[in-house]
Amino acid sequence: MPHPSTALSLFESWTIEGAFVAMRLFDTARKAVVPFEPAQVALLYVCGITPYDSTHLGHARTYLTHDLIARRLVDLGHEVRMVRNVTDVDDSILPKARELGVDFRDLARQEMARFHADMKALDELPLYAEPWATGSIEPMVELLEQLRAGGHTYTVEGTTWFDVSTFDRFGQFSGLSEAELIELARERGGTPDDVRQRHPLDFALWLPSADDEPSWESTVGVGRPGWHLECSAMSFAALGAPLDLHGGGDDLVFPHHECEIAQSEAIGAAPFAKHWTHGGMVGYQGTKMSKSLGNLVFVSDLRRTGDTRAIRLALMPHPYREAFDWLDHEFDDAMDVLDGLVAAVGGAPPHDGPLIAEVRDALDDDLDTVAVFDTLVQGARRINANSPGAPRPADLAAALNLVGVDPHRVVHRHPDSV
Repeated sequence: MPHPSTALSLFESWTIEGAFVAMRLFDTARKAVVPFEPAQVALLYVCGITPYDSTHLGHARTYLTHDLIARRLVDLGHEVRMVRNVTDVDDSILPKARELGVDFRDLARQEMARFHADMKALDELPLYAEPWATGSIEPMVELLEQLRAGGHTYTVEGTTWFDVSTFDRFGQFSGLSEAELIELARERGGTPDDVRQRHPLDFALWLPSADDEPSWESTVGVGRPGWHLECSAMSFAALGAPLDLHGGGDDLVFPHHECEIAQSEAIGAAPFAKHWTHGGMVGYQGTKMSKSLGNLVFVSDLRRTGDTRAIRLALMPHPYREAFDWLDHEFDDAMDVLDGLVAAVGGAPPHDGPLIAEVRDALDDDLDTVAVFDTLVQGARRINANSPGAPRPADLAAALNLVGVDPHRVVHRHPDSV
């Protein structure tokens, strides 16, 4: 891993010759399912949480989707370096800490402890690195200075903006009209109506801190980083560029990932990422799932009521790129499916066979988890029914391990479970 002080100047040296990978994944930038061909050492970056509330099902879906990609890459013989950041300082966590009357750092530590417990219970593969924004200020300031030196910024009343007029490809990634981008910026934390901006789509790189907010020194003044600046700097420091894959939920396509591309490629790191993956949002029984509506489905609550392996199974029948509404019965249904799968495997150790080959083919076809789910369920039914030509239990065990549902695992129970 490069030292943060040198990562920004070394990004061009991180292309590693590697093996051809047969996976095909939808690429948001090209808007098509195309071959995904990472280097032998695959560099993956997924935008992490802002730790001011518990892990909800939308988080779980995003991170389990990318965990599935990582599992298949490992299965293909790659070394996977998956990085997921922690946004522990931004315009969401600071007001929440103020509302609760706690230090934002204490709030972040508390919620990250819950998040880590949830992801461990879901059997997520270990991350290569998990940089926290507050621990990555030096590379952020370095990136800010490179952008300033390149003529891409301007500062008014202590706020430094990225000037989108200096990056002629701004908006191409999301493919939306300027009017659509402005409306989305207004909805998703941007400031298109701030009269100090030269253009409504300019975005803040560095902001002055309120009296009760953290602050750091920079070449443009004392303050704190903007959300978009954070991820570019943290990914550079942890992995360099180009990334083989960058991902998150599809609500991040704009403004977050559009802005990341602009500021990263403005300093010469082009492409910033060779492949982009985005997952669909999760609603709740016909309503948008959101903190404001109080209808979030938390992983910790599901852990109290059943086996966390069922969460993976419950998400599989929903294509990862499509939005869907979570229904309360889905977890119970997935628990029943899990019982059948575990019974079919019995004590058989995993061993590859025709069934896992079908699962691999489905994963390579843009993570077709619907086909994976059907293959697993039908295979288990045939085994349990002693049908002629049924898969071997060991083959089913291998396939389940590949998708993160270990049939022999001792159940991870929430500490509050009874």
